[in-house]
Amino acid sequence: MTTPAAPHAAPPLWTAAEILAATGGRGQEGWTASGVSIDSRTIAPGELFVAIQGDRHDGHAFAADALARGAAAAIVARSVENVPAAANLVWVEETLEALRRIGAAARARTAARLIAVTGSVGKTGTKEALRHVLAAQGPTHASAGSLNNHWGLPLSLARLPRETRFAVLEMGMNHAGEITPLSLLARPHVALITTVEAVHLEFFASVEAIADAKSEIFAGMDHGGIAVLNRDNAHYERCAAAARAKGIHRILGFGADRRAEFRLLDADFGAAGSLVRADAMGRVLTFRIGVPGRHIVQNMLGVLAAVEAAGGDVEAASRALATLTPPAGRGARSAIALPGGGTASLIDESYNASPAAMRAAIAVLAAMPPGPGGRRILALGDMRELGEAGPMLHAGLAPAIEEAGIDLVFTCGPLMQNLHEALLPAQRGAHALDSEDLAPMLAAALRPGDVVTVKGSLGSRMAIVVKALAAAGAAAAPPR
Repeated sequence: MTTPAAPHAAPPLWTAAEILAATGGRGQEGWTASGVSIDSRTIAPGELFVAIQGDRHDGHAFAADALARGAAAAIVARSVENVPAAANLVWVEETLEALRRIGAAARARTAARLIAVTGSVGKTGTKEALRHVLAAQGPTHASAGSLNNHWGLPLSLARLPRETRFAVLEMGMNHAGEITPLSLLARPHVALITTVEAVHLEFFASVEAIADAKSEIFAGMDHGGIAVLNRDNAHYERCAAAARAKGIHRILGFGADRRAEFRLLDADFGAAGSLVRADAMGRVLTFRIGVPGRHIVQNMLGVLAAVEAAGGDVEAASRALATLTPPAGRGARSAIALPGGGTASLIDESYNASPAAMRAAIAVLAAMPPGPGGRRILALGDMRELGEAGPMLHAGLAPAIEEAGIDLVFTCGPLMQNLHEALLPAQRGAHALDSEDLAPMLAAALRPGDVVTVKGSLGSRMAIVVKALAAAGAAAAPPR
């Protein structure tokens, strides 16, 4: 009788020798790491801990905890307390720079096709959609959550497995000059800009300046790179010119514009998703998208263009979009059991907000049919980083809300006070100082059949409202 062969163990992500060579650090050899982490609370046994000095916390204070939880080693720049004498430590001059160097080493050794994603709206959802459709075509790695800044992108690169075929990295910014070093580190083959909109106006003189900042994504690309741009956006030509200035001459456009290489021909926008017919560089594709919204259809055309640019199978990718689901905080849906019986529906858009994203969320809610006796309800927190235009942009949402037929709007925060006052009296649910005060007001107002969308900038902490509604629903649900 033949004994089945034991499955091959996955190769380590990093060896001690590789980490020491990449960082130029000093330390013991002989250990291996299965992953890289900067958070002692979520580190898994066998991972490498990097003690980053953050804005609020110094990772050195948590190095001992990370090692106690099973970390293979810790990268440090100074002595740390309560660390066992036998612990594997890598000593470096500066830990964030060490993380960057590990990311650079990962980029240098990979054969993966690397796609970089940025944009004023929709970059995380687009990144997740690319992960979803490419995972069926080969080993795929993508940034976790919104790891898209000066430490998030190096961390995402440092976690890049050796055998990866496709890598999808998100790049974010709220100031000019922030994407350039990310692109130079990642050196993407494909760069996708979802759209350019009026966000971060507190830090930019114009939307054109935002377009220029987003176009920094081309900085690390060579002449063989491919740009994927929104043909329907007013700043397409500006971004395309920036790509050409970097020597990138292949540009794939997406949208309804007749000149787009990935062009929307027709779409049936439903409450549970969309049925789409599109021209993909001369091939007519008909496919379903499992997430609703016109803006989602637009971004998925960009996803298919990026798949083409990365050498993937576009038709297979289009079929995979049928099983797409929204990430948490970006359109995830759930049912809430109500204390008096019955349920309401929750659309969780609590992670972030901008004027364009607000209008997209309003349109999705407008397409959602409430249950019998139910209403369409918005719960909105402040949109941040809009500068002097903030009050006007908040009040300016009122016409879209009225046109969409939204029944009630609950608001919180000083900027949302402007919207509350601009609404029709019949649409005013309540206004609160902050999300903690708003949560019980909204929970008390819900009735069976209601559909409620919760949205606001991350700093508005609208996730508190989502958690409160979920907790109330859990308490109201009868035991099984």
